[in-house]
Amino acid sequence: MKSLPLKPSVISLLFSNILVIILALVQGWEVATVLWVYWMQSVIIGSFQFLRILSLKNFSAENFTINNQPVSPTTQTKTFTAFFFAFHYGFFHFIYAIFLFNFFIKQPLDFPYLFLGGFIFFINHLFSYHHNRILDQAKKQNIGQLMFSPYARIIPMHLIIVFGAILGQSSLIIFLLLKTLVDIVMHSIKHKLNYSIQTS
Repeated sequence: MKSLPLKPSVISLLFSNILVIILALVQGWEVATVLWVYWMQSVIIGSFQFLRILSLKNFSAENFTINNQPVSPTTQTKTFTAFFFAFHYGFFHFIYAIFLFNFFIKQPLDFPYLFLGGFIFFINHLFSYHHNRILDQAKKQNIGQLMFSPYARIIPMHLIIVFGAILGQSSLIIFLLLKTLVDIVMHSIKHKLNYSIQTS
């Protein structure tokens, strides 16, 4: 098994996270603005994962069930899975948005900074999406793993930033750095699994 090289997608993800942290420090973003930016990042991740599932050509449905019944790797399975993921993932972020709105209702939102941070992450994940499309053509992906992988990535990072926000502005940067580390590690684990299967 070959060692995993530092992929351009990892470099892009690291750069986008560090850039947002630097902008938040230099421009003095409010805590609420920072958290909404990362909420937007999660929505962007889910949106591209929805498109990725829909664009699968040749995939596996091994160990994947719908209503406790095994399924075949058909277009119907792919379509149902993509839209079920969109609904479930979207509902999760709807509840999370209500939490953010109520918890930080007294903090003003800097909309130019909000859209700037969202744009940075959009460009990063657009690049990652195109990179993943190449992987999907080279390897038969498991549709169940694709459906659940965003949750494994975003839940730890959101727990980190929420705890950082609760502890206040001074500690938020430390938690954002931890968030970046978690983001990179989870991203690398996912791609390491793909790389190991292809080269072992």
